[in-house]
Amino acid sequence: MTSSKIEIPGEVKSDPAALMASLQLMPSPVPNPEIKHTKIFINNEWHDSVSGKVFPVYNPATGEQICEVQEADKVKVGCRFQQEGEKKNESEDMRNLLIPLHCSSQSFCYSLLPDRQRCAFFPGLCSELLSSCRLFTLNKPGYSCSLHDVSDGEYMTFTRYEPIGVCGQIIPWNFPLMMTAWKLGPAVACGNTVVLKPAEQTPLTCLYIAALAKEAGFPPGVINILPGYGPTAGAAIASHMGIDKVAFTGSTEVGKLIQEAAGKSNLKRITLELGGKNPNIIFADADLDVAVEQAHQGVFFNAGQCCTAGSRIFVEDSIYDEFVRRSVERAKRRIVGSPFDPTTEQGPQISREQQNRVLEFIQSGINEGAKLECGGKALGLKGFFIEPTVFSNVTDDMRIAREEIFGPVQQIMKFKTIEEVIERANNSDYGLVAAVFTSDINKAMTITTALQAGTVWINCFNALSTQCPFGGYKMSGNGRELGESGLREYTEQKTITMRMVCKNS
Repeated sequence: MTSSKIEIPGEVKSDPAALMASLQLMPSPVPNPEIKHTKIFINNEWHDSVSGKVFPVYNPATGEQICEVQEADKVKVGCRFQQEGEKKNESEDMRNLLIPLHCSSQSFCYSLLPDRQRCAFFPGLCSELLSSCRLFTLNKPGYSCSLHDVSDGEYMTFTRYEPIGVCGQIIPWNFPLMMTAWKLGPAVACGNTVVLKPAEQTPLTCLYIAALAKEAGFPPGVINILPGYGPTAGAAIASHMGIDKVAFTGSTEVGKLIQEAAGKSNLKRITLELGGKNPNIIFADADLDVAVEQAHQGVFFNAGQCCTAGSRIFVEDSIYDEFVRRSVERAKRRIVGSPFDPTTEQGPQISREQQNRVLEFIQSGINEGAKLECGGKALGLKGFFIEPTVFSNVTDDMRIAREEIFGPVQQIMKFKTIEEVIERANNSDYGLVAAVFTSDINKAMTITTALQAGTVWINCFNALSTQCPFGGYKMSGNGRELGESGLREYTEQKTITMRMVCKNS
């Protein structure tokens, strides 16, 4: 339960953890793991910063510094991409590009289960891409072909899928393990080499994965991890003439800068998975127990620090009051505490800056006339915790209904007709995901067809499948992650047409 008396949220409650471990439901968490890797990873070697710069990494559950990591601020990449399947990347000295285990605000349970499941699909999917999409291969790593057409015996046309080359990747702090896998997996599987910059708040997970990649036998130069800040290391990746593609997950504001830098440099390929202000539509004929719980998890998952958060909840007017009542009761029962406690549902925000930002949004909701049903305050004396917060009587013009909060704040709005809710749901600059809860399949399909979103869930929320493409409409990004579509984002497609000359015998 939430409580303002929590004073040391970083400590692990031994009894629940011991109970869970004794039942063998999950491995026991290690609250203070040894930090082994804090340097830049280039060509399978660990490097210090040439500039001598380092940056701190903090535990968001306590606010205490964990370690310092070498900081990359410039990128110097020399690479030669060979089509003979030999060594595809020869990197020159990249020591000017720096970056710094798991120091995110995710709870242990949510990091252990969903993240690991969503990181393990790439080997099988790569085999699928390199077999189902082609009739023959050229027996070279990263290349495949598919037969498209044979026209009246005179021409044969086929498509050749080739690696793009050197891929720059920039990932966010909210899912450091999963985001690393989502980026590295398809890029390397398609024969590319990678220069990846993790978020400055959570570099340790990515650096540990780099060590595992070396241990697994990845050749030098295939995977390079460069910790640093967005305006320096990230900007250098986006504008570098030797990088052929950039994949970025993060805010829309930064996505715009990356797209601009790509256009001004070498017109590199880009994939952008950006923000969302996602509608969740609850009809009166929905299973209310399911809808309340799914809407709750859809907002508060990972302390609200999720681009798919269902932060605009539209509830049909006849069940609005009951939905609000149940939602408030559920929010008050939400367990907030140490991420290392297996019973914890909600950990801290990632930083003091992010905590203050969310609290500012909450105050704006109060000032603009929304009704604060519960929560609304910082929680505890240590760490960056916020109470699960619920607003009712929210209108579309309020700031909390328009902007991405990225925190544990639920906004509940009222609607009367299908036509009205479709128009309001689409009245957003974003279009990442959406959901609808109803027992009427015709109504559900009408809504899903009309909504401008890359993913739409029916009677569920955050049910992501790594075999299916993920990405957004409008200002939620360009391109797709995951699935076969996500893999193709890391290939160049070449059409080859050959005239078939038949000689008379």
